[in-house]
Amino acid sequence: MSASVRVYINGRGVDAPASGSPVDAVRAADPAMADAVVAGDRLITDSRGLPIEPGATLYNGAIFRVIANRQRPAAGEDA
Repeated sequence: MSASVRVYINGRGVDAPASGSPVDAVRAADPAMADAVVAGDRLITDSRGLPIEPGATLYNGAIFRVIANRQRPAAGEDA
């Protein structure tokens, strides 16, 4: 098994760790964008625009998009 998989983040091909998560793949493409995902300011979606679990398993050819998180709780509300 290869140590990395080829995935696509916002249309850009990235080699990410085979045992990594979508957040790891985003971090390989753009560390600041990954920080925004971890902070809850952005979401990772699949190629259809459906949100994915940040801990999902990567696979060759996966297509992810990073979008603004419009579902964030208002200040003072619990998530």
